[in-house]
Amino acid sequence: MDIVIPLFDDFEPLDAIGPYEILAYVPGATVRFVTDEPGPVRDTLGSLPVHVPVRYSEVEHCDVLLVPGGGSFRTMADDPAFLDWVRRIHTGTRFTTSVCTGSLVLGAAGLLDGLTATTHWEAAAQLEAYGASYTPERVVRHDRVITSAGVSSGIDMAIRLAALLTDEVTAQAIQLYTEYDPQPPFDTGSVTKAPAEVLERARTLSR
Repeated sequence: MDIVIPLFDDFEPLDAIGPYEILAYVPGATVRFVTDEPGPVRDTLGSLPVHVPVRYSEVEHCDVLLVPGGGSFRTMADDPAFLDWVRRIHTGTRFTTSVCTGSLVLGAAGLLDGLTATTHWEAAAQLEAYGASYTPERVVRHDRVITSAGVSSGIDMAIRLAALLTDEVTAQAIQLYTEYDPQPPFDTGSVTKAPAEVLERARTLSR
């Protein structure tokens, strides 16, 4: 089972590493990172460069395509050659997925037109500009297309995806092994719960 995650400069680290941590435990799965030119790829926070040895153009098909977000979505969404590749790969995937603003890349490729989808709450209007209907749900599935909301939601999506690729017992075992049992110290993880001062401060964190 081949799972491919494209990485470009300014990617949001948890968007990619969270799902990678989950999906790498799927029996029989291989997770590969790809980029435009082999070499180090810089994350948006600046301290976690990832060496990516494979060009995305070398990949002709995969079982799962997972597009992470962060500032890297601009590079991907503005590159016609990359979007052509996404469309071509999508025709043969079992699942085409995104985390955070990675959904804007799927939208730019025309894969979300007319669908309900999710993304980071700050990017809702941009998502709808691509013909999708935004919903604040954490994970949204339409047949082979799965989108997830901001950053940490990619872990939730990956566990659901693990169940679809294998079975629920295996997915639950992966969740247990990684001890994914969220108990956040504050109940401000969505815009519907966060008070105004927290929302205002959160907007200053965008890079």
